[in-house]
Amino acid sequence: MSAILSARAWRRAPLLFTSRFYSQQHPPTFDKILVANRGEIACRVMRTARKMGIRTVAVYSDADAEAVFVREADEAVRVGAAASTLSYLNIDAILEAVRVTGAQAVHPGYGFLSENSLFVKQLEAAGVAFIGPREHALAAMGDKIQSKIIARQAGVNTIPGFDGVVRDADHAVAIAEDIGYPVMLKASAGGGGKGMRVAHTAAEVREGFTLASDEAASSFGDRRLLVERFIEEPRHIEIQVLADGQGNVLWLPERECSIQRRNQKVVEEAPSTHLDETTRRQMGEQAVALARSVGYNSAGTVEFLVDKHRNFYFLEMNTRLQVEHPITELITGLDLVEEMIRSAAGLPLTTTKQSDVRMDGWAIEARVYAEDPDKFLPSIGTLSRYKEPTTTTSSGKETVVRCDSGVAEGSEISVYYDPMISKLSAHGPTRTAAIAALSSALDRYLITGVTHNIPLLRDVVASSAFAAGRTSTSFLAEHYPHGFKGHRLDKTSAPQLAAAVAALQLVRHARDTGDKSLTKADYALLLPQLLDDGSVVKLDAQVSLESVSAVNLCGTNDFVATVSCLDQPKTTVKLSVKWDVDQPFADIVYHQGRNDNESTSVLFLAPLPLGMRVQFRGTKFDIDVLSHDQRELLRLMKEKEKLDTSRLVLAPMPGTIVSVAVKVGDTVAEGTQVAVVEAMKMQNVLRAPRAGVVKAVNVVPGANVAGDDILVELSSD
Repeated sequence: MSAILSARAWRRAPLLFTSRFYSQQHPPTFDKILVANRGEIACRVMRTARKMGIRTVAVYSDADAEAVFVREADEAVRVGAAASTLSYLNIDAILEAVRVTGAQAVHPGYGFLSENSLFVKQLEAAGVAFIGPREHALAAMGDKIQSKIIARQAGVNTIPGFDGVVRDADHAVAIAEDIGYPVMLKASAGGGGKGMRVAHTAAEVREGFTLASDEAASSFGDRRLLVERFIEEPRHIEIQVLADGQGNVLWLPERECSIQRRNQKVVEEAPSTHLDETTRRQMGEQAVALARSVGYNSAGTVEFLVDKHRNFYFLEMNTRLQVEHPITELITGLDLVEEMIRSAAGLPLTTTKQSDVRMDGWAIEARVYAEDPDKFLPSIGTLSRYKEPTTTTSSGKETVVRCDSGVAEGSEISVYYDPMISKLSAHGPTRTAAIAALSSALDRYLITGVTHNIPLLRDVVASSAFAAGRTSTSFLAEHYPHGFKGHRLDKTSAPQLAAAVAALQLVRHARDTGDKSLTKADYALLLPQLLDDGSVVKLDAQVSLESVSAVNLCGTNDFVATVSCLDQPKTTVKLSVKWDVDQPFADIVYHQGRNDNESTSVLFLAPLPLGMRVQFRGTKFDIDVLSHDQRELLRLMKEKEKLDTSRLVLAPMPGTIVSVAVKVGDTVAEGTQVAVVEAMKMQNVLRAPRAGVVKAVNVVPGANVAGDDILVELSSD
């Protein structure tokens, strides 16, 4: 059996629970809350509020006027222009929205004002409840420098480092020399990977100090940094704590968040494959001791770095709801937003005994971003087609797929905010079942209009290293040292893809012509193989296809394909093609021999002049489907010459030029910094692709640029 929750069903499910039903089971909390956030987390908070019979108020910027979360709220108030400093970080505007709507409490979500003690103090002065920790606890633990001192005093293991504020780059270098390399420079008021840099040399410390402090100022309005020893090959494991105002403090089973890019989490799971019961309990008890030491209430997360010997060190405490909270909810059955609301209303937690906290099965979350998964650069645009996965299977055992999102078809991914599209989570009775469910869901996730990271997510969860639980914070760098280009076809996946495309082509032809008598076909296919350098070679595949019965134009068709590919012996692939008239794609499920319980999908995305574009294992493939005569003629055609971009520094994404480090006539070495561009609050250093003399500089600081704009040009000699 499979429990299925699409994003819309997930958000709307609580409508089944009326206010009267909830009040019969639980004491009242608030009549109306304002959600001081946007996107998926705003939708998530509103879901629980609706279940509890609480009305909700959304605040929105000009860029979000038509957003999903605005439509789902009971009321909505504009708070400013698109830039977050003028809207979601605009305390005065949000306080005015609270006043005019009569909201009794504010839930901050994560990011923005969620850890701003001044905001909490002003809410308290206005007699409005903050659905989060009290101001003094937030101030103490929201500052990384102060929280590290408090953690040490509470008996929590801490990383060696400098506890004070770093004055300047020279001071940072002196600290690094004293601590020993490598070191981490980290924004004191930061989070979400912003304002963080790892440095292995004095030069990297100086560069990292500038970039990290600028990002910190841009994201949090606070330039302060701290420096601490960087623990190599660590695992990032965190403990969720829940506390109320009545002395109850619980720790929940851990989440492992080791797979990261740019210090931002990509794939998370609960529990961790690395911990044993003793270490889990010790980490939980230290997390509770830290929370008690500051009189903490509400939900919070104590993050640790854990080495291969299970030694663990305090990293920071996030005094808010974490992005990855769904996987904790899936294994514990607790609604963390509900617990936060209850705590803010002065009620006890729904569970007050540590012995009553359960850990059921395994859950994995994949963060779906609008970004280039090769360079981890954000992508902006309109979701021209968007369909979340609605089915999952896992060896006949019960699994759950949950998709937390705040977008719909036609939504805009804006340059102003974080490029997350959704959080796709899967839960199963075992880790293997959860991996299978998540893989299947990623295969059926359709997004067009922006570049996205589903190909990378699919590759990670399908890797043997992930299956074996061999993860660390350097996972992506180790497994994709040349960047991630997309799924690499092999002797197993190439025949699968070829067979699927051939079957799709036959059904497509039958649908176009209305000829249902088609039962056989022979095709020559050209499959694109991605290489490490980003180039593509074409792989020949021959497919002989036979339908089990006459083609069904509106239903499911079963095929047997004989495939010759990659100089391998002929492979027989059994598959079924489902072409749903209500969806602009086909769903392909494979059943192969002893792997009969395993399946994958190929989504039809668009027709091409000689074939089609499909999505397979997350990656988009443009495939030529030819007759044998067409293939022979194509061999005689001259290939198009590639454009030489080795002399150009291009904008990797739309953004704003922060600085330009060169001028016309300068001689630069390969790798020399030439400019810094900021997009979505992250600063990206652009470097010379080769040695040469600067021929042209086409931008100045403050200029807005589009993706692939030519910023700097080097001479040809």
